[in-house]
Amino acid sequence: MKLRILLPALLILAAHTPTATGQTQKPLYIVNGIPCQEIQTIPPDDIESVEELPADEQTIRIYGQEASNGVIVVRLRYDTPARFGDGNELFADYIARQVRWDENEPTARVVLRYRILPDGGTEVTEELESTDSRLRRRILKAMAEAPRWTPATRDGRPIGSEGVLRIQLPAGREMPRPVELVIRGR
Repeated sequence: MKLRILLPALLILAAHTPTATGQTQKPLYIVNGIPCQEIQTIPPDDIESVEELPADEQTIRIYGQEASNGVIVVRLRYDTPARFGDGNELFADYIARQVRWDENEPTARVVLRYRILPDGGTEVTEELESTDSRLRRRILKAMAEAPRWTPATRDGRPIGSEGVLRIQLPAGREMPRPVELVIRGR
């Protein structure tokens, strides 16, 4: 459990290390052997290991001048990540379009943790937040009827992976602030 918390914290700290001039120097990120610009969207449960390489001559010789701020090597639990649809559409956007939620309905949010199965199906593993049971039911129905994913692979074989689905509808509206009752004494 400590490792799960520590890895994302290390990645965030490494991504925002200020220099003497106050500018942030970003290290080069290598995820499963491929250079990446951003790693904050990687779910912590997908990370198998993280290694920080110094910005020394050997690292720069191996990775090029982009490694002058150091290198963060991230190894994921899979070789290729799961992909929804053609890979250009986000699962949350697809689900939000499938759910009928009129503009006159209250703003509501549902956050679910789900598992992408090796066969490409999905199953909800945890309800993290739900402000409206009607929206939750509609989202669960849309997930059950959604096309299958192309699952993540490890050593050429499909494996399970996880994701978090955040839907807030109607889109673009702020969630109302909770009402607080303040009782003042005389």
